Amino acid sequence: MLHIVDDEEVVRDSLSWLASSRAIPATTYDCGAKFLAYVEAGQFDPAGDCVLLDVRMPDMNGVAVFDQLHAHGLAQRLPVIFLTGHGDVPMAVDTLKRGAFDFFEKPFNDNDLMDRVQEGLARSQQASAHAAVHARLATLSSREREVLDLILAGKMNKVVADELGISMRTVEVHRAHIFDKMQVKTAVELAGLLK
Repeated sequence: MLHIVDDEEVVRDSLSWLASSRAIPATTYDCGAKFLAYVEAGQFDPAGDCVLLDVRMPDMNGVAVFDQLHAHGLAQRLPVIFLTGHGDVPMAVDTLKRGAFDFFEKPFNDNDLMDRVQEGLARSQQASAHAAVHARLATLSSREREVLDLILAGKMNKVVADELGISMRTVEVHRAHIFDKMQVKTAVELAGLLK
């Protein structure tokens, strides 16, 4: 999902149309406060999302919205592309240093912007998948982690049992739990997931 935050209706409409031309679902907000209200409502999941954020808006500017995304721990997983009609190089450099995905000056090249949006959406999906794998890893017990490490080293159940001083049946049970928790069916699939 592309979130378009801009106080100018004509810009929001134009960006929505551009997104739809690339089959990117988009939603618009006429101010930063409305976007933040959506984020803070508790139903926002940034997986696979990207934000086009106007720098200069009345009430709350784009940089303040970006700061709030940081405060919610979302700025790392949610690519933010700033849009500005007033070229401000120091501001662009600062936002990029603080984790903004990109910075475009109006008027911008439509294709370049949408290409960058698609890159942002792909990055967001990758970050989400990476976070999901780490969340699954966190569910493993310390013994399951030991078994996992030995499985990833290519060791057979008998060798794992000998190295850990446990029965082969216990290794099989741990292995089944690991595969279940990591949502894989084979050791090869597990290795691919954790590479």
